[in-house]
Amino acid sequence: MSITEKLESAIKTGEKVTINLNEASALTGSGSGIGGRVLFDDAFAALRYANPFRQAARIIPAAGQSDVLFAAKTGNATNQTNPWGYGVNNNVGSPDVSTVIWQLPVRCINAVLPVRTAALDDINALQETLLKDIALELSQQEAASMATNNDQSGSTTLTTGATNGLRGLDSYPGGTVSAYGSSGTSITNGIHTIATVNPSSTLDYSDVVNMTTALPGQYWSLPGTAWYISPDMINTLRALHDTSGLPVFLEVGDEDGAAVGRMFGWPVIPCPYLSSAYPIYLANWPEFLTIADNQEISIQMFEQTAPGFVTIWAEKRVASSVRDPFAGVRMAAVSA
Repeated sequence: MSITEKLESAIKTGEKVTINLNEASALTGSGSGIGGRVLFDDAFAALRYANPFRQAARIIPAAGQSDVLFAAKTGNATNQTNPWGYGVNNNVGSPDVSTVIWQLPVRCINAVLPVRTAALDDINALQETLLKDIALELSQQEAASMATNNDQSGSTTLTTGATNGLRGLDSYPGGTVSAYGSSGTSITNGIHTIATVNPSSTLDYSDVVNMTTALPGQYWSLPGTAWYISPDMINTLRALHDTSGLPVFLEVGDEDGAAVGRMFGWPVIPCPYLSSAYPIYLANWPEFLTIADNQEISIQMFEQTAPGFVTIWAEKRVASSVRDPFAGVRMAAVSA
């Protein structure tokens, strides 16, 4: 209906009409910037990596808890003097009943996002997309903290939480053999030693073999045994060649035969959160790493924070710990 027709209708009927003078302009070309309408596509967010540790680690519920206490039986219950025989005599023998405990607080990560109310109205699926993306952001943050954060006093790993963050894998000391840390409920307890392979001056195939040797055989065939390797290190391994110039890790062309897609029968999981200090881990992850998870993300929408805006606030509570230090080994920094 033209402007003239709308005016005539208003005069005759007395009803209110709406006239959009911009849309009534003579449009040329595409109409962009001179009265053309804008189509708002569904909102989308760039794909985030999320937390690969959740693919294999043991996850336990921690809803409503402020701390998580871990306990490991380290002694042998059999009679160490003579475990063979039918009789039970509490007055002889020396069963080892040693136990190690350690306690970690459940940590909180949060996100705050102001959004214009007009944008929520105009952009399709914006709210749902933002909430999904915030959840992935929280997942990224917990993964980075699980990998590299130092939770001890004087920590400088501020971007991953420092003393308010998780106990990252990098913060555990390395050694030739694994060992449990001290026992108790202090934040300084439970800092285990992880068996660490120091590679050659130039990384070669034998260094990878040494890692498999360092992992005790009882973990080899368990479900959940896998390599976690940084993407940069995966590329370094793919570039390894033997003395004849052939790749050490061959690409055979099928879905299970990707170069460094599996090594020694165990799957390789790319983990960009691993640092250059320890770019390779081999572990039975359900035994090695435990994530104590609230399993819920608290999300609130605040409408009075600023005129024309709403603010999305979200938080996630989680704790993580190396549970069995013997179930995993790692490689220290290497040269290409």
